[in-house]
Amino acid sequence: MKFEIGNLKFMNCPYCTFADTRMKLHRHLAEAHLDRVTTEHDGATGKMRYIVACPLCGLKYQHAVKPRYRDPRFLEEFKAEIALVAFDQLLYHLEDTHPEVAEPPTAN
Repeated sequence: MKFEIGNLKFMNCPYCTFADTRMKLHRHLAEAHLDRVTTEHDGATGKMRYIVACPLCGLKYQHAVKPRYRDPRFLEEFKAEIALVAFDQLLYHLEDTHPEVAEPPTAN
C-alpha cells in the first residue's frame, strides 16, 4: 500500500482510489470511511473495544477502549478519535503485510 516519489511516501486507500501521504491518508480514512470501524460495549463488564478489518485479507484488529468512565456514550462521542487509532493500526498492518499492493500514481 506504500510507494515513494522522491522523499515523499505515498499510500493508496484500501477502500477507494484516494492516494496521498500516509498522514493525509490517515485523515482521509477517518473522514471518508468512518463506518469501517465498529465499536462494541459489553453491558455486563463495561468493557469497550474497537474493531477494524483489513479489506485485503480480512484480518480483524481489535483493541480495548479505556475511557476514564465506563459510560457507553463514550464510544459514540469519541468515534472519530477512536477511528483514528484504529486506522493507524490498519495502516501499520497494510505497510507490513500488503506492501506489494502499492503502485505509484499515473500521470494524467
